[in-house]
Amino acid sequence: MKLILTSEVNGLGTPGDIVEVKDGYGRNYLVPRGMALVWSKGGEKQIDSIKRARDARSIRDLGHAQEVKGQLESMVVSLAVRAGDAGRLFGAVTATDVVDAVSAAGGPVLDKRSVLLADPIKTTGDHVVRVQLHPDVDASVELKVVEGS
Repeated sequence: MKLILTSEVNGLGTPGDIVEVKDGYGRNYLVPRGMALVWSKGGEKQIDSIKRARDARSIRDLGHAQEVKGQLESMVVSLAVRAGDAGRLFGAVTATDVVDAVSAAGGPVLDKRSVLLADPIKTTGDHVVRVQLHPDVDASVELKVVEGS
């Protein structure tokens, strides 16, 4: 079965790749979970948009990663969340929240999978979040979690 991947699948490929898999794996696992589309001529057009979106998010090389690291480490990102008594959050700050806050603060577009949260952030205050931009480059983002709505 020939498929077009719409999300990253370990050991198989990245979004936009055309792969050949066994019929049962594709029909019963990949397609129902939205990880792939059945290949067609019309699907070929979607590949271009998937690859353009992936390229916009990706770090090109080590030099680009160093440049993005400089941008991230020079900025302070503020994130307003709902909190209760003593600054305890209703829920936790996720990697998606961090990516959205960085973008809203005028920072570079990041992939949520590159944000590494060792422990869930469940309190207001100052936190340091690690972002892996490249296998050799990690950046630290200063995140101020404040009470808001």
